[in-house]
Amino acid sequence: MKPLPTDTADGAPLWHTLPGDATFSRLQSTPDGLTTTEAARRLAKYGPNELQAARRISLWTILLEQFKSVLIIILLVATTLSAFLGHEIEAIAIAVIVLFAVLLGFVQEYRAERAIEALRHMAAPTATVLRDGQEVETLARDLVPGDVILLRAGDKIPADAQLIEAVNLQIDEAALTGESVPVGKRAEPLADDGLALGDRKNMAYAGTAATYGRGRAIIVATGMHTEFGKIAQMLQTVETGKTPLQENLDKVGQRLAQAAFVVVAIIVALGLFRGQPFIEMLIFGIALAVAVVPEALPAVVTISLAIGVQRIVKRHALMRRLSAVETLGSTSIICSDKTGTLTKDEMTVRKILVAGQVLNVSGSGYEPNGQFARNGRAIDPSKPLELLLRAATLASDASITYSEAESRWRVKGDPTEGALVVAATKAGLNKAELEAQFPRVHEIPFTSESKRMTTLHAGPDGIVAYSKGAPEILLASCTQQLTAEGTTELDSSSREAILDTAHQMASEALRVLALAFKPETTQENAEHDMTFLGLAGMIDPPRPDAKAAIQTCEQAGIKPVMITGDHPLTAQAVARELGLLKTGRVVTGTELEAMSEAEFEREVENIEVYARVSPAHKLKVVTVLQHKGYIAAMTGDGVNDAPALKKADIGIAMGITGTDVTKEAAAMTLTQDDFASIVAAVEEGRGIFSNIKKYLTYLLSSNIGEIGLMAGATLLGLPLPLSAVQILYVNLTTDGLPALALAVDPYESDLMKQKPRNPRTGIFTRPIVALMVVGGVWSAIINLGLFAWALSAGRSIAEAMTMTFVSLVLIQFFKAYSFRSERHSVFNRPFANKWLNLAIVWELLLLSLIVYVPFLHEPFGTFSLPPVTWVIVAVLAFTVLPVLELAKWMVRRGWLGNVS
Repeated sequence: MKPLPTDTADGAPLWHTLPGDATFSRLQSTPDGLTTTEAARRLAKYGPNELQAARRISLWTILLEQFKSVLIIILLVATTLSAFLGHEIEAIAIAVIVLFAVLLGFVQEYRAERAIEALRHMAAPTATVLRDGQEVETLARDLVPGDVILLRAGDKIPADAQLIEAVNLQIDEAALTGESVPVGKRAEPLADDGLALGDRKNMAYAGTAATYGRGRAIIVATGMHTEFGKIAQMLQTVETGKTPLQENLDKVGQRLAQAAFVVVAIIVALGLFRGQPFIEMLIFGIALAVAVVPEALPAVVTISLAIGVQRIVKRHALMRRLSAVETLGSTSIICSDKTGTLTKDEMTVRKILVAGQVLNVSGSGYEPNGQFARNGRAIDPSKPLELLLRAATLASDASITYSEAESRWRVKGDPTEGALVVAATKAGLNKAELEAQFPRVHEIPFTSESKRMTTLHAGPDGIVAYSKGAPEILLASCTQQLTAEGTTELDSSSREAILDTAHQMASEALRVLALAFKPETTQENAEHDMTFLGLAGMIDPPRPDAKAAIQTCEQAGIKPVMITGDHPLTAQAVARELGLLKTGRVVTGTELEAMSEAEFEREVENIEVYARVSPAHKLKVVTVLQHKGYIAAMTGDGVNDAPALKKADIGIAMGITGTDVTKEAAAMTLTQDDFASIVAAVEEGRGIFSNIKKYLTYLLSSNIGEIGLMAGATLLGLPLPLSAVQILYVNLTTDGLPALALAVDPYESDLMKQKPRNPRTGIFTRPIVALMVVGGVWSAIINLGLFAWALSAGRSIAEAMTMTFVSLVLIQFFKAYSFRSERHSVFNRPFANKWLNLAIVWELLLLSLIVYVPFLHEPFGTFSLPPVTWVIVAVLAFTVLPVLELAKWMVRRGWLGNVS
């Protein structure tokens, strides 16, 4: 066998430019196909026609990867320390949290490796092939280059092939190219060697499907060498990094580890220097170290993400990875596919020219609800309009049905014909009734040469012919036209006016069809001397709520960009209607190829629409945007979107029209294919990260207060103001219910009016650090002062420690309310979080029991406080609120840095 030519940069031959006989020659095949023996030899040489899985990562490797997290390591150490202290219950609780976090990460990473498996399941299981000159049914995996296959309507294309015969053949390539309507195919070679996949009319690609007509083709590529296979290779090679949340949590773990080591070492060293017993200081140091590590952090983060996922489910989206929710919240650009994402993927008649007047048709998609309007005013269907729509319906094979299971209208057959049937239904015409009244007796099928379809029907006055097709073709066969006054001669000026209207519709990205009829005719002269009825202009319309969703995105500082394989004119029209295309550029895949890397880097931020792009182009766009610092989201539904979805910071698949490949490669799937759900998910992502930040601010500010109190007492030569058990209890109280309540705090009202948070700035922005330090330092000052005063006033060490213990707990509770917002006042809806209210009430009850129940005094080292002491302690604890309010006022003025 001759070696395959390498006419392109990636070694793939330019098959679409070759005539059929040249292709047969280069592949050493014949129109009758290969012999069984030769096919077996080639199968052994080239391998089966299926996608090869990438080298699998073992389950043990994935599991061990989970233990590389700094936070997990710290928590394991904390578990050991807690067990050493004799706090078995706390040690078990920490261990369970660690196990839960490890298993969650393991499951998510294991599922991430399954995207390639979804591609393998999409392969066509069988195909009709010529072997030894005979038609045989064979497994698609057994096909080889040089095989001749037969294609019929409904067949899935099993491999990349060059067409050698095409009879009315149309192929749905939406999954590969994004083209919204089936593409008409032909067998003639194409001269342009730079054509995009969607424009190679003489090629059929694996993973697509024949919707109409029939054909014959010679296979030129199988398995991983197909365009489909190249996508699989890109999926294998696309690298995915950690989410901003994961990076931030690792930073938190590292900082807490450093802080714990340094502070505990200093306090223990000072205690030993003052002559305190080594064992006592060691145990105290271990307790303080455990208090510094936020063992509830994974639980709070998981709960925050899980609750956010539940909210997103209610807003018609499913998350595949929990941590991706936060990534979506920091999205700064959404690269959206057009077909099925911004549009309905349902062709719709928008304009009709009938009786010399242009009518607008309302309604969107296949739902047969809408009106006809002239100059903005609704009108009832006229006789000429009814005749035009009758012709459109009877000359179509498509039908519409309502799917109870999906609660939506569906078209069975060609989408363009379906749009015509829907338009007729809006006028009150029923296809089944029309077909019963005018039964079809003959048809002249559509061909790529004739560019028209004509059907003949038996009517009350004899045989009637109805025809639809390209305007210039139908006009050439018409001698009359239907007007409001009746039938008149179709003169040259009328023809020019009709063609001008057709061109105007086409310039608006409408697909234009002409309609004509001929009464009392015969099969032989049916397509001659016809009467012109009018034009129908249709388009895949934007989703009704997509425009509002785009506006919301822009208010939130998110830039939407369209990336589609569809025609530039269509993409531009849809983008303008949605308000997506304003001052930016429209760039095609060919133009993108011609750009140098440096030029594209400069221009990428000015491009708002990409048209006629390939999967590699989409991947390139997403990659460059990421290099420019954007957090890029990519939406899509076709196989062509999968690599870009995996590479993007957040991949979003369409649940209804999306393929298994995109759903597996994506982090989120929209269950209603609704662009507005993306906006809802962005809000959830922002809200979740905001609540995690509230928890961390609250927790670390509390830790600063605890450490500051202990360090201050040690430096001043005072006794230790808290026992090891009290420290651990305060730690559990802080990390417990109040922290979990902050994880479900209601989102702030202006959340979607803020600019996207830059995830690379981390959690600890200047305002957050300022609030943590102010709250922690003030807590340390108040508690240290209270402890010193109580001792100087002659109170016992037990009473002084109890007063300090109660004061510390109360300050934590006040800070929990204050840290519900880093900008807004605590007095702005202070009790909006009912879970926090319940948590505080419960913790106050427990605190009272510890203070007043006698048998708890010894283990906790507490003392029954009189009411007047409670008043003193409560007033001092309350002072943290005005101090934090002053800090927030300074944050709002920008004196402590900008809020991110």
